[in-house]
Amino acid sequence: MKKSEWVLLTVTLCWGASYLLLKTALGAVNEFMLIGLRFGIAFLVGAAVMFPRLKKATRQTFRFAAAQGALLFAIGLAVSYGLKTTSTANASFLISLTVIFVPILSVFFLGQRMKPELTVGIGFAIAGIGLMTLKIPLSVQPGDLLCMLAALLNATYVLVTSRAAKSVDTISLGVLQLGFAGAYGIAFALMTGKAALPGSGEGWAALIALAIVGTAFCYVAQPAAQRFTTPARVGLIFSMEPVFAAVFAFVLAGELLRPQGYAGAALVFTGVLISEYGSRWVAALRKKRGLRTEPLP
Repeated sequence: MKKSEWVLLTVTLCWGASYLLLKTALGAVNEFMLIGLRFGIAFLVGAAVMFPRLKKATRQTFRFAAAQGALLFAIGLAVSYGLKTTSTANASFLISLTVIFVPILSVFFLGQRMKPELTVGIGFAIAGIGLMTLKIPLSVQPGDLLCMLAALLNATYVLVTSRAAKSVDTISLGVLQLGFAGAYGIAFALMTGKAALPGSGEGWAALIALAIVGTAFCYVAQPAAQRFTTPARVGLIFSMEPVFAAVFAFVLAGELLRPQGYAGAALVFTGVLISEYGSRWVAALRKKRGLRTEPLP
């Protein structure tokens, strides 16, 4: 696995930890203010650290940042409202459908072909996520549809980021998109008359942690790392998010998975391994068979 993909895996780990923070923060502020404060604080932190690079940002960087900020705002809004009418487990599974939307969109809009090992790996990942999160009987709620929309928007975000990373400074892009997303959130909060700040220390703590770890680091590191891998690989790495979310839920909140959940986590991990090493395993197997079939001297 490339260094850039290890960075993306770390980003996924942070997002897995963010579910508990997001749940706490949603209890302290409304959806618009959550997005505005989360991304706004993240922007201020990122801008303070990367100010010399931001001064060199081009108009093209601002255009990409405005578009990506709008996507981040829409994703955050879909997830926040979606969680109101669906379970966290269902939301986690549906949002993780990004793993299949990314290669599908890549095929249609970028003309990319999927390698066989990546196709198999995605299949394992989807099956594993389903085992981890879905319950019987199945039902569709409005929140489920919103989370599916969030997954589609997230896949679009991954593709736009891949395109932008080829032509602009990714660090500046990562920071500026946070500013745009935060501005959109604050603007909608003001227009709807819901611009209220958290009223508890717990709410502020969750919001600040979410802004710094789950937003500032993740959304600056992702564009920088994504330059060196394909969108389909990014989507597959992100499929580890519900696995990490389950681990943090157990460690921090004492939540246990059902037996099928552990089986699902194993399938997701297997899918990642197949994507990474599948071609090598096949090549080694063919080589081994070839040596066996060679006649003895």
